[in-house]
Amino acid sequence: MKNVRFLFVIPIFLLLFFASSNTVLSGEYVVGEGDRFRITVYDHLDLTSEVRVGGDGMISMPLIGEVNVGGLTVTEVEKKIAALLADGYIIKPHVTVYMLDYKNKKVTVLGEFVKPGLIELLRYSSLLEVISNAGGLTEKAGDMLYIKRKVVTAEAKPTIKEKEEDTSTITVELKKLLEEGNPEANLTVYDGDSIYVPRAAFIYVNGEVRTPGAYKITKGLTVLKAITLAGGFTQKAAESSAKIIRKVGASEITKSASLDELVQPDDIILVPESIF
Repeated sequence: MKNVRFLFVIPIFLLLFFASSNTVLSGEYVVGEGDRFRITVYDHLDLTSEVRVGGDGMISMPLIGEVNVGGLTVTEVEKKIAALLADGYIIKPHVTVYMLDYKNKKVTVLGEFVKPGLIELLRYSSLLEVISNAGGLTEKAGDMLYIKRKVVTAEAKPTIKEKEEDTSTITVELKKLLEEGNPEANLTVYDGDSIYVPRAAFIYVNGEVRTPGAYKITKGLTVLKAITLAGGFTQKAAESSAKIIRKVGASEITKSASLDELVQPDDIILVPESIF
């Protein structure tokens, strides 16, 4: 049976455009080991510091010494440092944290990626960039992409320590992302995300069609559309006598095919030769 290849090509200009158009505010970034940032305190130039987060999540600053910032967002780091400085050092300090290097961001890609596994990224990245870094998608990739993401909520307290973690799943249509170039589908990827692309389902078209073979099931694929993908009927085809061989549990059934009927995974569409 003839193999049909599905290629996903991501132009470089699309990667650059969508990455720049989908930036997330740095205040939402969760800092971790290896991140480097600059801390400034308004009207106190002597306290300006460039620090790198250690493996224990600690940084060191003048006056207040070591501060544990691991697992905090940039905004939370600013608030925590301001609170420590306000405790006997500076009246109403205004603290700004500016990220210099993002080193702790990792995402996992699973399923139909050319290079599945763990990907380390140096900054905020878009979904297209992650797909590119994973070598693209295989020819067997399905139509949907799923992102499993940790959702962190915190109580409104002066110092945020206790956080509840939950997960959510985000669904992205690959056609909108890769073919239509919809910027809303090119989501920003967060540290800890798991990205999964399942294998596509296929149907098979045989008999009196111009290009018999396996074809990927897309949304709304009917018998007629599948035959069209296979090049259409030959001159010898008995167009009104197409049949479907379909798996039902452990057995197979053969039935007449209505041309507007939706196909199912692993269907075999058989177009017989006309006897006239």
